[in-house]
Amino acid sequence: MTQPVRVLVTGGAGFVGSHVVWALHDRGDEVVVYDNLRQGHREALPTSVELVEAELADETTLDATLGRGRWDGVLHFAALSLVGESMQRPFHYLTENGGLGIRLIDACVRHKVGRFILSSTAALFGNPETLPITETTRIDPGSPYGESKLMIERTLYWADRIHRLRYACLRYFNAAGADADGRSGEDHRPETHLIPLVIDAALGLRPEITVFGNDYPTPDGTCIRDYVHVSDLAQAHLAALAKLQDGSVTYNLGSGTGNSVLEVIRSVERVSGRSVPMRVVGRRPGDPAVLVASSELIRSQTGWAPRFTQLDDIVASALAWRRRNPNGYGNAA
Repeated sequence: MTQPVRVLVTGGAGFVGSHVVWALHDRGDEVVVYDNLRQGHREALPTSVELVEAELADETTLDATLGRGRWDGVLHFAALSLVGESMQRPFHYLTENGGLGIRLIDACVRHKVGRFILSSTAALFGNPETLPITETTRIDPGSPYGESKLMIERTLYWADRIHRLRYACLRYFNAAGADADGRSGEDHRPETHLIPLVIDAALGLRPEITVFGNDYPTPDGTCIRDYVHVSDLAQAHLAALAKLQDGSVTYNLGSGTGNSVLEVIRSVERVSGRSVPMRVVGRRPGDPAVLVASSELIRSQTGWAPRFTQLDDIVASALAWRRRNPNGYGNAA
């Protein structure tokens, strides 16, 4: 797609969503964000971008929004995303993520939206038998959160087969970092992602980091995860949106390498020049030792590749944003 597009972004005021909105905005596209702001922040968006503050469950508002002319695509980020919480409230996650996602797809079909991009997840793969994880790795969600995303992926398959809705399922691994110009960053409440938690410990914004297990079969005994810069993820969405001209796709989005918990801690210490207090406790149930993705398919089909290939660079962008925004968006406590 070389011409500007008009897209609706659900959950566009959240962490990954807002970075994608900025990427679309920067290239001159028309963007409307649909978000309930329970986890998102209006301050994360360009001031010129329209925000429809509403629930996905609000069918009247959703239909009215999709009914406002032609849309070139819908990018769907809105979701509950805490794996642990999904184990405690499985039906809530299956209904909120899976059920509302299916209703959104139905609305897109009714309003003749031609393209749909799903913010999917590495949680589809549970404990993979082989590494790196590819698009053909056996799917076995280890949580209702992962299952809820699989529900949407399967619905999109049938939406394409029956109604010709072209879709991209983009399965993230560990999104991290922040916009290079400081326009958007990570502000979850509560925060559960490792890099911002370690940064907060280094800056004295939290007392210490809890390391869950140091007896895994990895070089330093701690879990290894695949970190990819959020701005690289944003560019992958733009690449996928263009690729949908050729048909539906499913891509894993990772860096192709992994870093351990201790490597993340050491990286934050190097970049910040501060020590990180930490405490080692027992393993968390269900944590795989290693999760690393292959992104060869999207690389070969679209030419996309991560620009931020070094962990220190990812950490530096996240640290710069947090130093400027120690209380998150709007200086809220």
